[in-house]
Amino acid sequence: MKKLFALVDCNNFYASCERVFKPKLEGKPIVVLSNNDGCIIARSAEAKALGIPMGQPEFMTRELVKQHHVKVFSSNYALYGDMSARVMQILATFSPGIEVYSIDEAFLDLSNLLSQDLQQHAMKLCQTVVKWTGIPVSVGIAPSKTLAKLANRMTKKSGEKQAVAILQDTKEIEDILARTKVGDVWGIGKRNAHKLAGFGIHTALDLAQASDAFVKKHLTVVGLRTAKELRGEPCIELEQTPDSKQNICTSRSFGNPTTNLEHIQEATAYYATLCAAKLRRQQSCAKVLTVYLQAYPFKNKPAYYNSKTIMLPVATNSTLELIKYANMALKPLYKKGYRYKKSGVIVSEICPQANAQLPLLDTIDRSKHQRLMQAVDSINSTWGRDTVTTAAQGVYDQEKRPNPWEMKSMYRSERYTTHLNELLCVQA
Repeated sequence: MKKLFALVDCNNFYASCERVFKPKLEGKPIVVLSNNDGCIIARSAEAKALGIPMGQPEFMTRELVKQHHVKVFSSNYALYGDMSARVMQILATFSPGIEVYSIDEAFLDLSNLLSQDLQQHAMKLCQTVVKWTGIPVSVGIAPSKTLAKLANRMTKKSGEKQAVAILQDTKEIEDILARTKVGDVWGIGKRNAHKLAGFGIHTALDLAQASDAFVKKHLTVVGLRTAKELRGEPCIELEQTPDSKQNICTSRSFGNPTTNLEHIQEATAYYATLCAAKLRRQQSCAKVLTVYLQAYPFKNKPAYYNSKTIMLPVATNSTLELIKYANMALKPLYKKGYRYKKSGVIVSEICPQANAQLPLLDTIDRSKHQRLMQAVDSINSTWGRDTVTTAAQGVYDQEKRPNPWEMKSMYRSERYTTHLNELLCVQA
């Protein structure tokens, strides 16, 4: 059966999420900052036109931001994640097969629509997403996933908010490949592009026309699949069920450097909580837990970094157990006199929850732990993350007693769709 794929990409996703709830920002330049308001990680088209570079520290752009009235936002991952989930749910109604590739991209299988009007179907998809969520999307359609990536890239050059590009004609595909640098091909990258340039391969068309033996020798089997995809031969299937993660890391830089062990313990307990929740979502347990602690140079103290790994007696995904062992690992890492900036928790040797082996003389009521965790997950899923937390994470009132280790988010917008006390209020 002939294959046909679509890549749907949300346009300037983070900026678009902010505009959904602040329509007055339409047409205005927007930038979104990384954790702790450090660097620029997302820009609207208007901000890109001003020459604001990706990854630049926030303090280096303040003059430009002030001069052009650029709206600055702290990253609001609760909002972005929820808006992404809504978009993906809509996309799933337009295709029997969907692969969520990233927070703002998804591949669709359109092979069953070969006899239909693809342009009309894709435009209806764009219109539905923007109508139901407010997020503009672009669609690239082609016989392979790699060509669909290129087709979607073409839509960005059109300047339209909702654009559709379809690559099916052989001559048109060759023209596009001839105008595309080989380093811009999905999966090639700068390093391989530099290597290929030494053999006279500069464009995507050059790579597509290279012999299989040459490509396999210099780019391995993975590169050969890419070359075949550029020829219109689908070699990369949809991954509709993502593989479970083999290790999970949760870490954050503290909003302010601290010397207080209690604050570090609270932050580390929070990171262990997030790891446990991620394990439960993929129905897995972890056998190994690692905690690391990092301090920056201060006065006569050098930089400090250390970590400790603990083999858990039983593979678990219980928040209570992971916090217990995270605290055990953290204590020997802490040294007085350092100003600590970051800690993190890593869980590894992950196995399916159903395969976790219990010791013969286990003293923990694991069924009780499991019921408790299910109840906590259900409440937090319904009412928003951190509705129910552990005391080990600390109890803070942001107005009377702010969280001393929480990341800086001076410009964060409300979490309109996930927190009841931050719902958008409309006056009639």
